[in-house]
Amino acid sequence: MSALCRGFNFLSVKALTEAPVLSSCVWTVSARSKFSKARIPKEHFAERSQEHEKYGGDPDQPHKLHIVTRVRSVIRRPYWEKDIVKYLGLQKAQVPVIHKNTPAVNGQLKIIKHLVRIQPLKTPYGLPAEQDMADTYINSKGELIVRRLLQPVDQKSIES
Repeated sequence: MSALCRGFNFLSVKALTEAPVLSSCVWTVSARSKFSKARIPKEHFAERSQEHEKYGGDPDQPHKLHIVTRVRSVIRRPYWEKDIVKYLGLQKAQVPVIHKNTPAVNGQLKIIKHLVRIQPLKTPYGLPAEQDMADTYINSKGELIVRRLLQPVDQKSIES
């Protein structure tokens, strides 16, 4: 076979048009070239604004914190997924971890989305104060609940 038939990648278009036609050379064109029509239907790219109500999200005001829980094992997964799980602190299964809703964290969560469950952190009673952080817990609905302990009442204020 001549150099002309060995590879299209190494020859310029000018060399191909000026070269003599060889009968022993067979050119093959792949069925999926970069100029082929996209096979993804257009409806996959349509906006789905009605799904925000379905999942409890608001596109105008996104939540600030994620509750990320690992629900599947990382055994037999690629090393980069194991590294991301370790970096995000998700070594133990079914233990929720809170992360910020930032593009950097979201990019990593996108890679391991099949291993984790992501919920927004809701604060129905507002953000807790610094002294109340020890008395908070996350319930099964993804709400941050502040369990305020009752403080003893001063006897001086009762007497007066």
